[in-house]
Order: sequence, then structure tokens, then C-alpha cells
Amino acid sequence: MNPVPGALRRALVLFPIAIVGLAASAAGPAGGDAAGVAEVADTRWLSYNGTADGQRYAHVGQITPANAGQLAEHCRIKLDGSGSLHTGLVQLDGVLYLTTAHDTIALDATNCAQRWRHHYTPEQPEVFPVNRGVAYANGKLFRGTSDGRLLAIEAATGKTLWQQQVGDPLQGEFFSAAPIVWQGLLIIGSAGSDWGVRGRIMAYEQDSGREVWRFNTIPRGKEPGAETWHERGTARYGGGGSWTHYSIDMSTGEVFVPVGNPAPDILPGHRPGKNLYTDSMLVLDARTGALKWYHQIVSNDGHDLDLGAAPMLYHDSKGHPIAAIGSKNGHLYGVNRETRKRVFDTPIARIENEGVQPTAAGLRTCPGVLGGVEWNGPAFDVKNKAIVVGVVDWCSTITPKPQQDFIPGQFMLGGSWKMDDESYGWVHAVDPDSGKIRWSYKADGPVVAGVTPSAGGVIFTGDMAGNFLALDSATGKLLYKTQTGGAVAGGVITYALGGTQYVASTSGNVSRLTFGVSGSPTLILYKLGGQGGASLTSSVGASSGSGGTGAAIYSSVCSACHGANAEGGVGPSLKGVSARLGLAKTIEWIKNPSSKMPKLYPSPLDEAAVAAVAAHIQKY
Repeated sequence: MNPVPGALRRALVLFPIAIVGLAASAAGPAGGDAAGVAEVADTRWLSYNGTADGQRYAHVGQITPANAGQLAEHCRIKLDGSGSLHTGLVQLDGVLYLTTAHDTIALDATNCAQRWRHHYTPEQPEVFPVNRGVAYANGKLFRGTSDGRLLAIEAATGKTLWQQQVGDPLQGEFFSAAPIVWQGLLIIGSAGSDWGVRGRIMAYEQDSGREVWRFNTIPRGKEPGAETWHERGTARYGGGGSWTHYSIDMSTGEVFVPVGNPAPDILPGHRPGKNLYTDSMLVLDARTGALKWYHQIVSNDGHDLDLGAAPMLYHDSKGHPIAAIGSKNGHLYGVNRETRKRVFDTPIARIENEGVQPTAAGLRTCPGVLGGVEWNGPAFDVKNKAIVVGVVDWCSTITPKPQQDFIPGQFMLGGSWKMDDESYGWVHAVDPDSGKIRWSYKADGPVVAGVTPSAGGVIFTGDMAGNFLALDSATGKLLYKTQTGGAVAGGVITYALGGTQYVASTSGNVSRLTFGVSGSPTLILYKLGGQGGASLTSSVGASSGSGGTGAAIYSSVCSACHGANAEGGVGPSLKGVSARLGLAKTIEWIKNPSSKMPKLYPSPLDEAAVAAVAAHIQKY
């Protein structure tokens, strides 16, 4: 059986308007100037990965390899002054929905104009101020918060419909994932592996927020898999958080969940055993939460090798149902969803000291603790029958040290790591049957952003060096590249409205030792023959770049690396900084940091913001 007709049949059921648009573009001219391209029918992008199967394929083809060089920036909107921007994008009926750590924003999807902005003020201390987007169903938007809440927001107005506390931030629990919706349910998992939470996946009623079921990703007692924690007490704080989005097989009612690392991250001897269900793809019954099956990628992980991206579901050329899994270990896996066996295992980044246990002398590992496939996973190029995946290539040296037992709300890493000076990224096209790499594009910076193939034969993505990219999906040839002014760490999607194809991209990100330029959180639209240098520019939301309190700026910009209480984590501890440096030297240190720290001054942090955050950390 050929998978493409099946994929198109499914698309006809789910997106009939999109298929009409594809036919219109196919009938029109393939190239020429921007004014001469064919019009297309309106399309939508209804979830984090476009469709429930996670394929991220856009059925719109006005932009082609012949005219992609005519892309230009059409408009941009500044969303916040600084902080993380990992959000996926949702586009419905001409409105873009996206999130920052605290805001949910609705924008006109043709001109970047704000429709409304919903601001959430944390009610408890935040664990990790980041959010990866919303789910949409029946006129409602759903998202989590960094202090353990779940929100339902009216899509038309931005009004809060309900709010529930569903996690405990004082224990390190928070909700960064973009939820997924299914038949009246809202499915999301708690994050916080690096803080030593006991992970779980939950389903809630969309109308009320009432919990319907839960599955513990770290089994205890009589739960199946509890025996894989040989020191049973370590399962109390075993990790297994869920960082990002999920996928659903609509034909079977199964939800595919990527599960994060065990805790402590790099002390495997502290928690002997296979440590189920960490670093695993869980397959749960979407209606009940019951475990159907699982596939563990790494057991007793000592290198912090989460599964952090949604598995992508497709059928191979013989009609076999496959799950494509991208891992932080630098591999792409194909797993048959019927036999539950691996059909391929493809290294897609540098691999060094894989499976070697870290020692006190330090161990260099590749792709490293921030490498491999991060929170945006594989996509499926229907046009060329290929898996397309973005990768981070960034080696690190990890050094374990004895870990105290769980300290609520603090990092539980079991050591430290030092990242190499050099980092870069890849976009690979991979044969969906054999796993063989067909072509590769080496990017200037790590590729963390969403990778989106389209019916026009163009792949859209971005890198952490700040580049927005358009590639020929058949060959990997670079068609268009432009500097956005900030790291591209979130969604990149494409859609058609009013006869014009747009590409929407995030830009600007400060989090976890930013892999390059940081920039201010921004949304940018591109189209053929856009405004170019005359791009329409506006801003929305409260700026944390100036005028904010030192505590708020620290939480937004600094805590991801240095810990909520300056205890250290990915970055060094700031305890005792007042005695070591004093206020004046701390200000100078922030303005002129070492090469290991992001350059934050004069943008996104201005003079006042630097002074405020420097004063704040003196208390530690």
C-alpha cells in the first residue's frame, strides 16, 4: 500500500478546504514574480503540530522552490521584553494564538495586529517560566502555567472560563506542554524531571477542568514497572516529567506520550534498574489512561536524554503503522505500532560515549545534555515521502557528584555539565522505510524550532543563531535565509488566508544557556513580496526588559539556568554573589558576561533592568 493516497484521504476528511487550495496552487504558475502566483483557499493550523498525528505537513503550495527567494518579512510584533519563547502556533479562521510564560495572545494572522491579550499572574512561586502553547477545542483555548495551574480561555475574547490548580510548584511541578484534546478531554502531563518530581499524565473535562484519569510515569507499589526501580525509595522523586506535546492515533484512540529523564539526571547509580517509564514513549488509552504499551529508548539514563518531542505517526510504503521518535540521544527511531518492534535506528547527530556511565573525572558526551531532538520532533513530508527532523549538535562534559535526597522545588541534577564552545544544528530528510538519510542541511545554530514541510515543496524552519530558513524539500538546498534578530525556538507554521500563503515564525528566546543570539520574544510573518525593510512593526504585552521588578526579571530571564532560588543548575549557583562581587561588579558581570552566558545587555535587558536584577540577586 502506498502511504501518500492514504494520507491524502485522511486530509480530505479533516481538511477538505486545504485540499482545494492545494489543487488551486497546482493548477497555477509555479514561479514568476509574487504578483503572478496562484491564489489558494484558506487553511488552518489547529494544534501544536497541525494535526493529531504530529506530521506538521501544510497542504498549501503557493510558495515553491521557484519563488521562495521572493519571500520577505511582512510584519512583526514584539510580544514581551525578554524571557523564553518556545510556543507552538495555532491558526484558526484568521487568528493566530500563541503564548509566553504568562500571556496568551490572539493576533490577526494576516497583519500581526493584536486581537486580545490574556495575562496570568502567578499565584505561587514559579518553577520554570516557559510555555509551549495552547490546545483548541469548541471555542476554548487550554494552557498550563509555571506554577501548576491549568487554564481554559474563551478563544473569541480572551476571557478566563475556568482555572484549576492541578500541580504543586513547591514540589517542582509545572505545566510547560501544549496540551492535546480528544473527545471532550484535555490531556496534559506535569513537567519537572530536573527538580525530582514524580511525573504523571492526566486527562480533564474540557468544560470544567475536572480530572478524569491519571497515569503515573514513575510506577510505585503494585503498579506495573515498579520493580524496575531496584531502590524503591528513589521512585518517590524519580522524574519522568512531560515537557511538550503529544500525538493521537484517531483510529485506535491511543495517545503517544514522550517521557523525560529520571532524577537525579546524571547519577544512574543512585537509582539502579531500568527506571521505567523514563526516556520512553508511552502509549495510553485516551479514554481511560490505561497503559497499552511502551517503548523505552534509554534505560537507567545517566546523560539526561529525555524524550522531549511528540512521536510522529505515519504509514510506511507497505502500509505498516510507524511511530517516528526523535530523542535527545541523537537518534531517530522508527517503531512499528503493531509489532512494537524497531524498524530502524538512525544516528542524526554526533554520537560519543553513548551508554558510558559518567565518572568524577568528567565524561564528554555527544550530542550532549542540551543536544539531539529537543521539543519539536519529526515531521512528515507527504510530497516527497520523507521524515524531516531538526537536530541540536552540541557536546558537553558531565561531572556527577553525590546528590542529597529530594529538596522540594530545587534542581536535582546529581552533578554539573560544561557545554562545548561550538554548537550547530541539522535538518535531515530520512527515508520512512529504511531510516536512511537522504539529505542534510547544516545550520548556523542548533535547530530547535518546528520544522514544517509544505505541498509547494518547501520546508520552513529556523535556528538558534536567529535565522529563518526555507529549504527545497526534495534536495535540502537553501532557498531563503534571513536574520530575525532572535533565536528561533518555537513554532514555524504556514497557512493560506485571502488567497495568500503566509509563514509565521517565532523569534527571541532566553533559556537554558541560549544557543546563540537571544533577542526579544517576537512573532514574524513572511509572504512572497512582503514589506521587506518597511515591515509593519508593533508591540504587545508588558516588557520585562525595563520597568519590571528585579525578582520578575530574574524569574523570566535567569532562573532557567541559575535556579529559582539561585541554587544553580544548568548555570552556576549565585549563592554568595554579594560577598564575591558586590552590586557594582555584579552589574558589570551581567553587562559583559563570559562566553558561556547569553549576552543580554543592552537588549533585551536595558540599564534599568540590569540594575534591578543585580540588586535582586544580592540577597542570595
